Amino acid sequence: MTTIDQKGVKPPRRTVLASIAALLCVACAGTAVAGPDLVALSVVDRETGRVLPTYAHHGRLYVAGQPGARYGLRVRNLTSGRVMVVMSVDGVNIVTGETADYGQNGYVLDPWSSYDLNGWRKSQAEIAAFEFAPQGQSYAARTGRPADVGVIGMAVFRERAAIRRPIPMTPPVRLDRFSENNRALPAPAPTAGLSAKSSAMARSEARAADLAEGRAEAYADAPAAPEDKLGTAHGAREWSASSTTAFERATRYPQSLRLIEYDTYANLVAVGVIPRFPYADHRPRPFPAIPDQPGFVPDPPSEP
Repeated sequence: MTTIDQKGVKPPRRTVLASIAALLCVACAGTAVAGPDLVALSVVDRETGRVLPTYAHHGRLYVAGQPGARYGLRVRNLTSGRVMVVMSVDGVNIVTGETADYGQNGYVLDPWSSYDLNGWRKSQAEIAAFEFAPQGQSYAARTGRPADVGVIGMAVFRERAAIRRPIPMTPPVRLDRFSENNRALPAPAPTAGLSAKSSAMARSEARAADLAEGRAEAYADAPAAPEDKLGTAHGAREWSASSTTAFERATRYPQSLRLIEYDTYANLVAVGVIPRFPYADHRPRPFPAIPDQPGFVPDPPSEP
């Protein structure tokens, strides 16, 4: 069985951080497919407290950000058990700063709870705020990883339930009535072990690959963006307390994968994510001047 023994960090207020102690065994603890939502994810404008609207385009979700605006990631546990969310922004783990991977540190959410994750984790007492910025000023680009700027990712893991081991009992001896002296039947040969990577795991990996490929296709034939691509900067330091908690994943692979892409409003219009304003050439005026307008409302023209 492959297990990941984890010790996490749990703050007294809004955030819960779980860190991984590097104890990995040989085989897989279980399998999971990226399935229904276990955790709801939304992007919040921290200046107004408003959840940014999402735009669906070819089965993918987008939000429009504005350079210089601070934002947070609101995660809400939709289950009755604890879950871990491994979060990435621009392909970077928001807890460790590593290039994001499923097996890294994440935040532990209590049952039915909601938390705002507002920045890059700097310590158990501090974060650097998430702030929309041109791609060149993003944390990912400044650390040499600009390829995945513009996407927020979330991989969700359930907690492994404690297993009650049965009391071992001596099985009855099975006798072969056709053998001499009623000799016991030989024990059956052990069955072959399961493959380290089941079909369910393959589907989970395929789902992640599809998400990445779909993102590339969405921008492949799009016209040139009118503005610099938007990324997330390493903003001002803020206080954000956290503490350690223990968490063991039920499976090696996430049971839910979600992503939200983002860019400026103008860029999302340029690539067709947001429809262009239907009155681009002429917008209605509240007080258009009409020559020779009498002092009262005239009758409409008679029908032909």
